[in-house]
Amino acid sequence: MTEETEIEASDYEFVDEELIDLVESKELTRRLKDRIYQTIEEREGVSVQQAGEIAQAVEARYLDTRVDPLDPVGTVSAQSIGEPGTQMTMNTFHYAGVAEIDVTQGLPRLIELVDARKTPDTPMMTVYLEDDYAKERELAHQVVWGIEATKILALGDISTNVADMVVQIDLNDDTLQERWPTYDDVGVIASEVAETIEDALGVKTRRQGTIIEFGPETPSYRRLLQLVEELRDIVFKGIEEVSRVVIRKEQNEKTGEEEFVLYTEGSAFGDVLAIEGVDASRTTSNNIHEVYKQLGVEAAREAIINETMNTLEEQGLSDVNIRHLMLVADIMTNNGEIESIGRHGISGSKESVLARAAFEVTVNHLLDAAIHGEKDDLDGVIENVIVGKPIAIGTGDVNLRMGSIDVDDVETTAAVEPSDD
Repeated sequence: MTEETEIEASDYEFVDEELIDLVESKELTRRLKDRIYQTIEEREGVSVQQAGEIAQAVEARYLDTRVDPLDPVGTVSAQSIGEPGTQMTMNTFHYAGVAEIDVTQGLPRLIELVDARKTPDTPMMTVYLEDDYAKERELAHQVVWGIEATKILALGDISTNVADMVVQIDLNDDTLQERWPTYDDVGVIASEVAETIEDALGVKTRRQGTIIEFGPETPSYRRLLQLVEELRDIVFKGIEEVSRVVIRKEQNEKTGEEEFVLYTEGSAFGDVLAIEGVDASRTTSNNIHEVYKQLGVEAAREAIINETMNTLEEQGLSDVNIRHLMLVADIMTNNGEIESIGRHGISGSKESVLARAAFEVTVNHLLDAAIHGEKDDLDGVIENVIVGKPIAIGTGDVNLRMGSIDVDDVETTAAVEPSDD
């Protein structure tokens, strides 16, 4: 028994050498062995014989579900995902019952994922909270205001005095206290708002209470209107990319307790993870490139699998085997970065000339290959189909040869009696 096995097994209270030896002798992955240990621990009084039966059943199921040698997994996966894809809708739906947020679903979302688009059509995040932030609404709202972009129209009214060339902002006291709950003095908040305006627009402001005024240095009607337009785009608090946050109360799958969960319109994954109160271990984004940038390629692979599976499930196509989606995610990320399934990614970088030509821009691929003197070894499925050769998968990979043998060398073990029929 290895040291790693002992460490794994010692995590469970029931540790029994005979039982551990029995489980470890099975041809199973580490994850499945751990699941067996957990199951035996949950069921008190399991004998070694019963544990052996459990392990035997798991091993039989595991070996039965493994892929046979020379099985065309790529072709089967393409069929498994492509066929249900023809049944998917082409519309954008409200997300998971949140009427305020629209998110791309169905076939457009599936295409987004396999094309590895840099930015989704409707980027969004699901932000989970930790500790008291997930239980108390006031604390949850503090996180909301830390994420949602607060612009001037949310803070008060804007009026333009053309005669005096002045823009006047009348801030709302209640809104200021709501968005900056840690401040007691509204005047301090108004002062910070004024400073932000000065830094962003390069103007001097005059403040009286919660009323702020400013204007162009030289009288100019055009400049006055430009200042108003630029003022509308200033973000005073929160994350610029997140235009709206919806808060919902949901049940925690592990603990069964109710908690507050935030859904955002817009995505800035890295910025959100740094906010106090956000549970970074569960928070997700539908932008796989942001996940890759912040958490690495393994997290991006998981995001591709989860996003694809969720897209299929929401269309009622949950019977697609997740291992086919895992294969697609593996291919997209096996070089250490995210590549699309297209002529600018996986399909366009294949070694086979005919395989590249069969996907898109056929003439260009054949012309470039002829110019550079490329050679096609006809190793894959596509190129062999094109030239009419047997494909080297399944029985097509078995070679039979005829040879001569000496009859005298053949030992007859039994005589076969002729039948009367």
